[in-house]
Amino acid sequence: MSTSPARYADPHQPNPARLTATATTKLPRWGLLGLCLIYILAGLITREPWKSEDVIGYAQMWSAVNGDWRQWLTPEVAGIAVTQEGPLPTWLGALSMMLLQPLAGAIVASRIPNLIWFGITSSSLWYGAYLLARRAEAQPLALPFGGQPGARDYGRMLADASLLLLVGTLGVLWRSHETSAEPAALAFGAFAFYSLTRMLDHPRWGAVTLGIALGGAFLSRGFPALAPLVIGVLLAGWRCAALRPAVKWMALLSLPIALAISLAWWIPASELNPYWMRGWWSWNASVLGVLTGPGASAAFRNLLWFLWPTWPLVLLTIWRWRGFVGAPHIQIPLAMLIGAALMLLVTRTPLDAEFLAFVIPSAVLAALALPTLRRGLINALDWFAVMVFSFALAVIWLGWIAIMTGVPPKIARNIARQTPGYEAELSLLALAIAVVSTLAWIALVVWRLRERPTGLWRGTVLAAGGVVVNWLLLMTLWLPSINYSKSYREVSGSLAAALAEVPTNKAGAGASRPAATRGTAVRGGECVRSAGLGLPQRASFAVFDGLVFERSADCPLVLLQGNASTLWHAVGQGDYAGAQVIWEGGRASDSRRSANEREYFMLLRTAPGTGGRK
Repeated sequence: MSTSPARYADPHQPNPARLTATATTKLPRWGLLGLCLIYILAGLITREPWKSEDVIGYAQMWSAVNGDWRQWLTPEVAGIAVTQEGPLPTWLGALSMMLLQPLAGAIVASRIPNLIWFGITSSSLWYGAYLLARRAEAQPLALPFGGQPGARDYGRMLADASLLLLVGTLGVLWRSHETSAEPAALAFGAFAFYSLTRMLDHPRWGAVTLGIALGGAFLSRGFPALAPLVIGVLLAGWRCAALRPAVKWMALLSLPIALAISLAWWIPASELNPYWMRGWWSWNASVLGVLTGPGASAAFRNLLWFLWPTWPLVLLTIWRWRGFVGAPHIQIPLAMLIGAALMLLVTRTPLDAEFLAFVIPSAVLAALALPTLRRGLINALDWFAVMVFSFALAVIWLGWIAIMTGVPPKIARNIARQTPGYEAELSLLALAIAVVSTLAWIALVVWRLRERPTGLWRGTVLAAGGVVVNWLLLMTLWLPSINYSKSYREVSGSLAAALAEVPTNKAGAGASRPAATRGTAVRGGECVRSAGLGLPQRASFAVFDGLVFERSADCPLVLLQGNASTLWHAVGQGDYAGAQVIWEGGRASDSRRSANEREYFMLLRTAPGTGGRK
């Protein structure tokens, strides 16, 4: 770009970026792409669907595949309307299951869209950061005798650093692998950021992609995902002088495209199922509210760890580049950051989903702090990353050794209390992956010490590499115990086996046993209903064993959920007095809790003339 940096700079504030061409040494593409691929693949292949959002999202896809076209327009979980978030993740996941389930299995096939969402997120972030960093006003201070980096090299270095900081952001780690709307919302937030940067030199094309990003965000998670993006776009268009010529294209192209995408779903869904849409509007409205003092305090604490390690660098960037606040490379990500913050202030109970709007602008702004840091501080940050992640690796290995051998005894007892009944099994493949990952981390640290790389991305490589290696170890060494704690597969299988053995209570009922079956819950015999069954539990029973419960109050069999004390009281002298207990159980990992706290299930045959709670 030929724009003069002086147009956006405060003449009283010097350019804070000072570095030589050697600091922008090219990071090998194979290393960057390989790290990103390992990051997203780990945790997608062998992991069980975990409670709560993960299994609910998967169950929505499962219900769409096993239902009819109505479950595509208005998503459900085993016959229960899920009037929150949006349908787009369900569409893509269900389509992936239909195409790839024979090859990869249903669970893995449902997670293929996570690769797509992460691909959109990472590529949008990289290209957006590159377009901003190569602009004239973003360039480092020219050195008296030359030797400063070229615009392309400088832009590539900051784009690499932004992507590595995204991978190293702690709060994104689990959400990127979850079968839910959050990865899609993050992807469209990144796409909106790219669109704004693209509008600086190609306003019409950028406006088209911006409309797609806004429409996609709406279909992914409704107004909670759309609102911070709209606020950020409006702020950027108002405050960023370089974007003002493109504002008309936002009105002429972005707005109509976003509306067309949104209405293409909203109109037929409203006609098909107005009840579902009323619930969806209620959910959108319920997100908004006054952020109370305790809520703000909790959100602030959670946001600090969620955005680690980017937020300290963001604060440093805002201070160091304060004389360039009007420049696009500061103004655009800052506007999106402010949009996320304003949305947070009007969110009743901010959760991780709301924090995701901070991730992309924080990664870009954090990368812009790197050219302003002194060498001593950069080296200190490198050592901090090495120590923290090496310690975390040691803890994971020590915990696995305690699980497998019972040594050290104290750690083994603590883990056993958290996973009662768990029996460890040695997986040679998982162990081999963990060993190779640990050796790769050691090699990375040795490379940092021996080669002393000059590239400014070296610290972000250590941070991202440390996160990836620790995640790999968790998804190999600790995965069986985590699955045991967070999955309902065993209790679902036990319930399915109990239903298979229960004879019908009526002669000539037409079925050998009552059943909650895939899609119908009746096989010509007695049906099974539920009472008090939570959505994650309903989703788990459906996806693991095809158990879909009837909604009729006339079903003689009923599955109850509650704590053990409450359920036994209901059977003894409460709403279900006189009912026959056919099966009872719960997750073994909950057995450490008291009867008043432990999640419990009972399958009853209600007494003639009684139906319990409807």
